[in-house]
Amino acid sequence: MQAKHSNPPDGGYGWVVVVSAFMVMGLTAAVLKTFGLFFVEIQQHFDELASTTSWITSVTIAIFHLGAPAASSLCVRYTHRAVVITGGLLAFSGMALGFLGLNMVWMYATTGFLQGLGIAFSWTPAISIVSHYFSKKRALANAIASAGECAFAFTFGPFFQWLISQYGWKGALLIIGGIQLNICVCGVLMRPLASSCILEASHSETETPPGNGATRMDKEDKSPITHKTFNWMLVRRPEFILYAIFGILAAMSFFVPPLFLVPLSYSLGIDESWTASLLSILAMVDFAGRLLCGWYANLHITKTVHLLTMTITLISTSLMLLPLANNYLSLAIFTGFYGFFFGTTVAVHITVLADVVGMPDFDSGLGLFMLIRSTGGFMGPPLAGLIVDVAGDYRAGFYVAGATLVLSAGFLVTLDQFQQRKERGNQTNTKQEKSTLSYPSLHLLKLQ
Repeated sequence: MQAKHSNPPDGGYGWVVVVSAFMVMGLTAAVLKTFGLFFVEIQQHFDELASTTSWITSVTIAIFHLGAPAASSLCVRYTHRAVVITGGLLAFSGMALGFLGLNMVWMYATTGFLQGLGIAFSWTPAISIVSHYFSKKRALANAIASAGECAFAFTFGPFFQWLISQYGWKGALLIIGGIQLNICVCGVLMRPLASSCILEASHSETETPPGNGATRMDKEDKSPITHKTFNWMLVRRPEFILYAIFGILAAMSFFVPPLFLVPLSYSLGIDESWTASLLSILAMVDFAGRLLCGWYANLHITKTVHLLTMTITLISTSLMLLPLANNYLSLAIFTGFYGFFFGTTVAVHITVLADVVGMPDFDSGLGLFMLIRSTGGFMGPPLAGLIVDVAGDYRAGFYVAGATLVLSAGFLVTLDQFQQRKERGNQTNTKQEKSTLSYPSLHLLKLQ
């Protein structure tokens, strides 16, 4: 009997896991994505500069990424389920304590540090377990799971705006924290795939002869699921380093537009109610982009790294055009283009990571990738905020984000060329080995 981990279910209970991950994405990434609604409120309350206030989001993003290796290690040591539940409790604590709003440092420690750690311990295992449950349909499953971020952001925009108007920004934080407790429920539904493997292994041991059973158990011990060490040596692989550098530059850009979109609309004189609708538009087209790109990637027509390079180029172009908007309609159109291409990018970048490191090292690769990428997420918003303060215009932040993404696309091109050379080298070695093995056979035929 073959273990499930060597042949992922590609369906069945896996779709329950996808739905749970869908919810987790919404209750973590969507909250972070719409936090720009609190930006002006907090800035005015503490009377701080944009660069100072942006450190709240920056700390959240940085801890989200820095906590990923710890989350991955705990998934390997324990289960994805336990780590997600822990993440839900941490996320709630961050928002509930942020409700006190003592000072800016307090906000860094609560809605920054604790919320970021909660997102890391929820998001990382949720996206990881989906990749373990699916193989052939991995791109589609990841796209559906990640689309939870968009679906929730679509409603969170106007909902958070309403909460702030009714209960103030502090009361809104407390209510959002309570909503995030549902992450724990989603974690309970994430059944560990390893448990079924252990059961099947025990059945195999009883149903097969001792010799064959021992051999089967040896093979299973080498599987991705039962692999019990975190592979730090991935940092020595050139292809992983190239992809990690891409991640750093992309992270510097990805978190800037949602942060400054609301202040930019205010600077154009757009009403608050219309501003909230921009975030809903962003979420709606983002959702469509993820599902469409996930479906297309699942057809295996285009190599995933090629698809990612194309989407990064398109998103950088849309970011360069977005600051040209001078009214609500033009801003909504450019926001729609940016959101759609952002969605297509998010739909495939985790699948590309799985292709780069392989599934046996995926948990380790995801943790390390998030750790390295944290530097970009940590520097991006404050750097953009500093440039905005110097230029006196929120448009400057979008130009910086677009230019950084253009640079990141160059590393994807380099990665693709490196992988192609490596594949050609492997094919050449295989042909040489086959030809070497064929010579003794020909010699024996001649002797006969």
